[in-house]
Amino acid sequence: DPRFHPAGPPLTLAEAATLAGGELRGGSPERLVTGVGPLSAAGPDDVSFLDNRRYAPQLAGTRAAAVVLAADFAGSVPPGVAAIVSAQPYLGFGRIAARLHPPPAPRAGIHPTAVVDPSAKLGPGCEVGPYAVIGAGAEIGAGCILGPHAVIGEKVVLGDGCRIGPHASVTHCIAGRGVVLHPGARVGQEGFGFAVTPEGRFETMPQLGRVILGDFVEIGANACVDRGSQSDTELGAGTRLDNLVQIGHNVRAGRACVIVAQAGVSGSATLGNGVQLGGQAGVTGHLNVGDRARIGAQAGVMNDVPAGTDVVGSPAWPAKDTLRAMAALRRLGQKPARG
Repeated sequence: DPRFHPAGPPLTLAEAATLAGGELRGGSPERLVTGVGPLSAAGPDDVSFLDNRRYAPQLAGTRAAAVVLAADFAGSVPPGVAAIVSAQPYLGFGRIAARLHPPPAPRAGIHPTAVVDPSAKLGPGCEVGPYAVIGAGAEIGAGCILGPHAVIGEKVVLGDGCRIGPHASVTHCIAGRGVVLHPGARVGQEGFGFAVTPEGRFETMPQLGRVILGDFVEIGANACVDRGSQSDTELGAGTRLDNLVQIGHNVRAGRACVIVAQAGVSGSATLGNGVQLGGQAGVTGHLNVGDRARIGAQAGVMNDVPAGTDVVGSPAWPAKDTLRAMAALRRLGQKPARG
């Protein structure tokens, strides 16, 4: 819908193929495309893609100008439709889509209702939306967008090109370039730490650390990243949190981790580079999850996970062990009752 996703400049098919890292087969290299769409709905000015065999039957009926796909499907493209053959069709299509429908550029300026402390420093080209608040001593890099009601706490540092969504808040944080917080995300709030008195009351343990966000970290809507208690909470460059994710205090995640909706990582756990957590998975505190380990949806991780290991279930075991145990349990349940 152009009301929500305005189009950028058109591309030639040759330019689209270059963006996708693919080879153009068929079609005029100079033909222009202006949008994108799924195989079933794409029109003659659109680019589509095929990256899942489940949707292969739709290829024959597509009206797209071009389809980004793997070499295995290139022979099935209907007449009049160009093929852009790519080793990574989904990635290639995404790059074309991003060029044809780029995110809105900052509209430089500070809305009259925004509250910006005089000691805050804003780089050139920043957009500060209605009722946004920027605290004393904060440093905002060039070209950042702060949405309506966004709150940037005192002395927070944001690198160039960050996008802070409506009602998101950031405190006690040092963030790199291109960091994105979706609406309602919370970064830097007090972690869940307390001591129990002899009388059975709870006394909050001072949370004196920070949150360190690497370049291009993305944090989903209503996700929460607590600041550290004594040390820092850290998310490495390129790490992505889905909506409704909880990251406890002192957690350290490496580069390019993916943590899916409603997953939680308890305090002081360490995730290596490229770790993936499925939806509603949970990691107990003070554990180590090795590089490129994958945690299945709803898994409960209660022990360290070696690098490159896939674990599922609760308690989480290596995937093959869990599947064998489930098969044995099913066989046991199918045995006729004695008596």
